[in-house]
Amino acid sequence: MAEAYIVAATRTAGGRKGGRLRDWHPADLGAVVLNELVERTGADPAIVEDVVMGCVMQVGEQATNIARNAILASKLPESVPGTSVDRQCGSSQQALQFAAQAVMSGTMDVVIAAGVESMTRVPMGLSVALPAKEGFGQPMSPNMQQRYPNIQFSQFMGAEMMAEKYKLTKDQLDEFGYRSHQRAIAATQAGAFRDEIVAIDGKDAEGNAARHDSDEGIRYDVSLDGMKAVKLLREGGRITAATSSQICDGASGVMIVSEKGLKDLGLEPMARIHHLSVIGHDPVIMLEAPLPATERALKKAGMSVDDIDLFEVNEAFASVPVAWLQTLGADPEKLNVNGGAIALGHPLGASGTKLMTTLLHALKARGGRYGLQTMCEGGGLANVTIVERL
Repeated sequence: MAEAYIVAATRTAGGRKGGRLRDWHPADLGAVVLNELVERTGADPAIVEDVVMGCVMQVGEQATNIARNAILASKLPESVPGTSVDRQCGSSQQALQFAAQAVMSGTMDVVIAAGVESMTRVPMGLSVALPAKEGFGQPMSPNMQQRYPNIQFSQFMGAEMMAEKYKLTKDQLDEFGYRSHQRAIAATQAGAFRDEIVAIDGKDAEGNAARHDSDEGIRYDVSLDGMKAVKLLREGGRITAATSSQICDGASGVMIVSEKGLKDLGLEPMARIHHLSVIGHDPVIMLEAPLPATERALKKAGMSVDDIDLFEVNEAFASVPVAWLQTLGADPEKLNVNGGAIALGHPLGASGTKLMTTLLHALKARGGRYGLQTMCEGGGLANVTIVERL
C-alpha cells in the first residue's frame, strides 16, 4: 500500500468563549488554516484534490458544508472540492484519517485535512436545540430508546462513570488539571507553540485590535488549591469545570501527500502515517473508548506502549487521560507534554488536527520518533493515529 506523509501542520491559537476570535466567521477561520498550509508548503493551491474538514455543530454559520465554504473564503480555487465530517470530538482526526486513506489508496496525491469550530458563534448543542414538536426532532430514535431504555446519553455522566469505574479520586483529577495548566504555561513561555500557530487579528475585551497568537484559555495564576476549590458539577461527583475541557474557538489543519506529491512539491515530510484505526464502544459510559482503541491499535501496529515517544490524549475531562494512563501503563511524562484541552481549550471539530499539529511539533522539538493520538468521542467512539516523524 502507498504511504501517506504529512508535510505541513498548523493551527490558530485557541480563543476563549466570547474572546479574541468572537468576530471571526467560522468559514473565514477555516480559510486561514487552508491558506497557511498552502503558504507553508509553497504548493500551487490548484493541486489540492480535496479538503476534508471536521466540524461538530454543522448548523447556522457552520451549516451547508463548512469545508466548501472555507474553500470559497480562502485563496484556493473553485476547482478544489471539500466535504465536512462529523465524528463528534474526533471529527478532524477522522478527517485526517480519511485524507490519509485517499492518499494510501492511490486515488489522490494532495489532500488537506482540517477542522474548525466557533463555539462562541455556534454554541455547543445548538444542532439539537432546534424547535421540535412531540415525536419529531430528537436525535435518539424510538429504536435507540428501546435498545437503551431510560438512558440519556451524556458525556458528563460518562466522565463521572469513568472516575468511579477506575477509582479515580477528585484529588487525582485536580492534580492532573493543574498539571495541564502548568505545562501549557511552560510551553507558551518557552515558545513551544510558536512554529505551529498561525497568528491572526482579533479583538480584546474592549473591542480594540489585538493580535491572536497565543492560547487564550491558559490560567497563568492557577494554583492547586484554587483548582480544588472549584464547585463540583454534580453533588457527590468528582468532576469540576476546572477538570473539564474549555469551550474554545479555533481551526487547525494538516496537508497529506503521497510520494508523488512529495516529489511534485519538492518537500521533506514532517511525518509518515504509521497506523490509523477507529472503534465503537459502550455509548453509555461513552468516553472509555480510547482505552481499548489504543490497546488494539498498538497490537495491530506490532508495537508496545514503550515504543511511543509522545502521546496526545484529548482532555475532554481529566478522568479520560488519567484512566488511560492507569490502564495503558504509559509514562505520564510522555503524555500531553505541552498541556491539553483543560488549559488550551477543546474546539470540538478542530481538536483532532489541532492535537496532531501539537504532537508533530513536540516530536520534532524533542527528537522523538513515534507519536500516538487518540480522543474520546460522543457515542462511544475513538480514533487512534500513530505517526512516525521523519
